[in-house]
Amino acid sequence: MARIALIGPGAIGATVVVELMRAERHEVITCARSPVARLTLETSEGASSVAPKLLTAPNAGAPVDWVLVATKAYDVAGAAVWLESLIGPNAYLAVLQNGVEHVARFRPFIAEDRILPVIVDIPVERIAPQHFRQRRAGTLAVPDGDPGRAFAALFAGTRIGAATTTDFCSAAWRKLAVNCAGAVSALLLQPAAIVQEDGVAEIMRALIRECIAVGRAEGAPPR
Repeated sequence: MARIALIGPGAIGATVVVELMRAERHEVITCARSPVARLTLETSEGASSVAPKLLTAPNAGAPVDWVLVATKAYDVAGAAVWLESLIGPNAYLAVLQNGVEHVARFRPFIAEDRILPVIVDIPVERIAPQHFRQRRAGTLAVPDGDPGRAFAALFAGTRIGAATTTDFCSAAWRKLAVNCAGAVSALLLQPAAIVQEDGVAEIMRALIRECIAVGRAEGAPPR
């Protein structure tokens, strides 16, 4: 059994907490500044609800085996204040965020060899405070190696497929290419169907082409 602390019980974080608690294999602590009485997750298999063990003061924690950060990428500083009390000498920090700079974001706060970047593909939305709906099965991908395999093992018995990849660089840039196209819908406040408009579709394609070019320059091999 591992002791796991999750920082940021938003849509992704709440899904992870619910799934880990349902499996009943680990001790899971949820780190949030506001009270969280219950977390409810709806899936095609029905709804699951858990009462998480909660930590609301960053300096009140105790060392754990794994810290999972599921905040937005722009809130690194807010997440980092929890680390001093939670990170023990053998702990790993798993960064469940979008983008390709997982390690660089947290390098100022913890040794680089203790940081594990995680690619998240979990389509879930908040439908009410502390209530979420997952639209299909989710996956997590991490670099191959001992830390990656240990992380994937945490999710045994859950409905989240966690696996390692030998080409994490390409996988991360591939996910970013998908996300950057979706940003157009977000900026226009329109659903994904807006891609059917030729002008919008071309903007998305241009963003993806640029993302691919930068990814290749950063080391992701052509496919």
